[in-house]
Amino acid sequence: MSALPPRQKVIPCLWFDKQAEEAVNFYVSLLPDSRIDAVIRSPGDYPSGQEGDVLLVEFTLAGNRYTALNGGPMFRFNEAISLQIDCEDQAEVDRLTNALSAVPEAEQCGWVKDRYGLSWQIVPYAMNRLLADPDDGVRKRVFNAMMEMKRLNIAELERAARG
Repeated sequence: MSALPPRQKVIPCLWFDKQAEEAVNFYVSLLPDSRIDAVIRSPGDYPSGQEGDVLLVEFTLAGNRYTALNGGPMFRFNEAISLQIDCEDQAEVDRLTNALSAVPEAEQCGWVKDRYGLSWQIVPYAMNRLLADPDDGVRKRVFNAMMEMKRLNIAELERAARG
């Protein structure tokens, strides 16, 4: 039996139909300090599956614990919940946007939707730094530039900050 991962008080649970293990394998491949911690199979039949099917996948994504549940087709992801990734540079923004965006028409202001329907915010740290600038003009110009973007572009945000 493997050692338990470090305790975390609040663990988000992501609801999938039957693709929890596939989705988690994809997600953990994208970010460092990510891994599958446990795959739990159902000990009996349940409304959307059978005994032996993958029921839960416990995983760590960028050092944070999550659970993925194969709960069935009753619920789907929507934009009311998203996962935000704090990106160091434009290369990371581009790599993650390219990997995660499966619905190009859903892209706006750094938001993307993956092939499982989960929304992500691919956000460069520079944007949050610029939006926290003490100068109202800088914040407004950066915000207005961001609102016109699909994929966030650090150079364009910094250009907007300068005026």
